[in-house]
Amino acid sequence: MQARSSAGAPVARTGGQILVDQLVVHGATRAFCVPGESFLAVLDALYDVRDTLPLVVCRQEGGAANMAEAWGKLTGAPGIAFATRGPGATNASIGVHTAFQDSTPMILFIGQVGTDFVDREAFQEIDYRRMFGQMAKWVASIDRADRIPEYVQQAFHVATSGRPGPVVLALPEDVLTQMATVADARPYVRAQASPSAAQMSRLGEMLAQAHKPLLLVGGSRWDAASRTAVQGFAHQFGLPVVCAWRHQDAYDNTDSHYIGEMGIGTNPKLAARVLESDLIIAVGVRLGEMTTAGYTLLESPTPRQTLVHVFPGAEELGRVFHADLPIVSGTIEFAAALSQVPNAQAATLAARWKGWREAARSDWTDWRVPRAQPGTLSYPECVLHMDEVLPHDTIVTNGAGNFATPLHRFYRLRQHKTQLAPTSGAMGYGVPAAVAAALRHPDRVVIAAAGDGDFMMTGQELATAVQYGAKPIVLVINNGMYGTIRMHQEREYPARVYGTALKNPDFVALAKAYGCYAEKVTETAQFPAALARARAAGTAALIELVIDPQAITPTQTLEEIRTKALSTKH
Repeated sequence: MQARSSAGAPVARTGGQILVDQLVVHGATRAFCVPGESFLAVLDALYDVRDTLPLVVCRQEGGAANMAEAWGKLTGAPGIAFATRGPGATNASIGVHTAFQDSTPMILFIGQVGTDFVDREAFQEIDYRRMFGQMAKWVASIDRADRIPEYVQQAFHVATSGRPGPVVLALPEDVLTQMATVADARPYVRAQASPSAAQMSRLGEMLAQAHKPLLLVGGSRWDAASRTAVQGFAHQFGLPVVCAWRHQDAYDNTDSHYIGEMGIGTNPKLAARVLESDLIIAVGVRLGEMTTAGYTLLESPTPRQTLVHVFPGAEELGRVFHADLPIVSGTIEFAAALSQVPNAQAATLAARWKGWREAARSDWTDWRVPRAQPGTLSYPECVLHMDEVLPHDTIVTNGAGNFATPLHRFYRLRQHKTQLAPTSGAMGYGVPAAVAAALRHPDRVVIAAAGDGDFMMTGQELATAVQYGAKPIVLVINNGMYGTIRMHQEREYPARVYGTALKNPDFVALAKAYGCYAEKVTETAQFPAALARARAAGTAALIELVIDPQAITPTQTLEEIRTKALSTKH
């Protein structure tokens, strides 16, 4: 490979070499892909930087894109993925959609037909601007090798500035082999808004007028310092703190001011408190459908509660809910400005709200006591055991399904960046996210929770984990069905079960075939020892938890759901 142009005068390089050099300039530390002939020149260039920018080759582009998305969540820098044109791009789109709804920085590079074949419906050709237009912050095609530094720099800037999100860049095959003499770009600089002193003063005035306030935190971009600042603010003013759906690691769940998570399976008493609140301070939260219980806890367009909405993207403020105080700001920047909130009345206000906060905390404590489950294995009890024995820096991942509800309800997240979960509701996210997390933090425990249907979407990425020495522990919660859909089916069409049953493989044998440690657990008492063996295995591991199909949620059985639906319909 030619010497990098930053070492002196620009030298002639292929488009593939220029592209890879830009990734190095902008600080990329790992890339994920399924290889394709459309970007062979990039693969060749990556060979020369394999020690500083290692490449993880995945089994399906959806797995690669989900790994890149998880990497973006963990690092705050864009996760990098490569996919080939056409089918590769469509497979990878699931990770792009998750990155968009989760506000995660990510860049997906996609192979494209040569510029001389474009618009002919050539082999595997897709118009990516049309395909990704609604699920990416920016979609472009790099049609000249000498403009690669410009496009890549802009991609990093767009992915990280304002509301973070995904960028998609198409790479015409002939451009990657073209020679160009062009200088590298300088490293990108993230741009983010901050709150004004006047806005922080106004926030203080609104606090002084409140009697039942709630602080709601979430979003993708927090760091340890911002979490500490928010915790200090909550303690100073005596505020109860709620986390948005699947952003529970934005605040220490063991802190005395934490009162729960707003999302699917929310504590009804917490939902009632949101309705009863007279001031909601939402920081980093998009206030989407799940966090607002289908837009019912806040009324659109004008909530009954006074609303302070802090979000990095101006386009989101006022989009669904009118905010009395909209603040365009990153969460880190807002947290840094909390010291500007007038605090002369803080002690008085904390005393005013003490009963409100302590009652809410008591409700949450009661909510963490599970009811007895059907069958011989109680999944909530297994989660409570993990909560007690796992290190506080354990990273927990999950995909989509009813199996995630006990994880969110009974496991307490203590530290920053310990939860990876798709607010997009995408199945198959947990396993690839866990592989990425285990590669990023090989010294930490990584647990992935997956339903049997969820696991079968991307379970083949266990082979990727073994190939690269990643050691996640995957819990497969097996009830022999697409449980969430079956639950809704019983509510809407009781006793007419169709299209939701699963005939599963032998998960233990499958995992062992990939080279993992694996075992099956059928009784609650077996789980602690099984978890200990998985942690000590020295490789990726899988524990199959066989649960009774009736144990569909922590609070209701399938039969109870069906009986209620039948009585309502009759």
